[in-house]
Amino acid sequence: MTTPTPPPPSHPGPASASRPPRLAALARMPDLALRTYGGSVVAASDESFAERQALIRPGRPVFQPETFGPRGQVYDGWETRRRRDEGHDWAIVRLGMPGKVRRVVVDTAWFTGNHPPYASVEACAAGGHPSVQEVRDAEWTEIVPRSPLTGDALHEFPVACDHVFTHVRLNIFPDGGVSRLRVHGEVVPDLAMFAGMTIDLAALENGAVITGCSDDFYSSPANVIAPGLARHQGEGWETARRRDGGNDWLTVRLAVPGVIQLAELDTANLVYNAPGAASLRGADLTGGGPHDDADWFELLPRTRLQPDTRHRFRLEAGRVASHVRLDIYPDGGMARLRLHGVPAT
Repeated sequence: MTTPTPPPPSHPGPASASRPPRLAALARMPDLALRTYGGSVVAASDESFAERQALIRPGRPVFQPETFGPRGQVYDGWETRRRRDEGHDWAIVRLGMPGKVRRVVVDTAWFTGNHPPYASVEACAAGGHPSVQEVRDAEWTEIVPRSPLTGDALHEFPVACDHVFTHVRLNIFPDGGVSRLRVHGEVVPDLAMFAGMTIDLAALENGAVITGCSDDFYSSPANVIAPGLARHQGEGWETARRRDGGNDWLTVRLAVPGVIQLAELDTANLVYNAPGAASLRGADLTGGGPHDDADWFELLPRTRLQPDTRHRFRLEAGRVASHVRLDIYPDGGMARLRLHGVPAT
């Protein structure tokens, strides 16, 4: 494989970026396929030059020219060999969180002379824990038709389909490299197995959604309800420094209305930028209506927080909530918010 010409700097790394891009919308839909959300590339037709699992890595792809390994130039993406026969290459991704797909992003960052000229995406619903062959034999629905691709570019495709899917298949024609595949959508979990049990009502993987936020200067508020623990500050929510005497906040629509019994406020990795205190309020908005007109009740009074600490608090409100508001004083960050309770229905 020949040494590629370094592409133009259309994908600047952290050193050249002044700060992360701001959210297009506070309730931005999550990437259902993300590796850190439990996604996995379970099979691929070929991965001769670059491994398939790179497709769903978090973060933007990176590139260092003239960096060679046993497979040739090192790419932060998935790359197949040059095909000398009929057919095309493909990769099957098990979504970390089943749901309704609303947008697919095919990113060919850094692939310039070796990107595929076309791609399509299919999806299927395969419940339980199917084998790769069972997934391949499932009924597939085309959600992105065969579409042209260019090198070193983001390609966004809206999806209009209300089916719940568990897997997607990226098809590239005929071969080449793709750096990332993003599958944005609405999480639709099967909560039946948790009947009669306490669950995290604020968990993204259970269907909770961030509905509002005062500030998202450094990182997304959606991070606070993501699965797992935050590995660094960037995997939590962090606001700008306030200079107006107010405080920052976010609101969460719970996975299902319920009675919250235990709250966990995690400031992990936030050592010099943790909030000094926090409070929680709940409201039942199942009847509709704006947040400002809701009957908000206290879940946790304003309580002192420590840096880099998982705080757990037993709650005694005993009332059903469909939404929760977290206030932090005056600003700073939160790694995770967990709200364990019993669904009302």
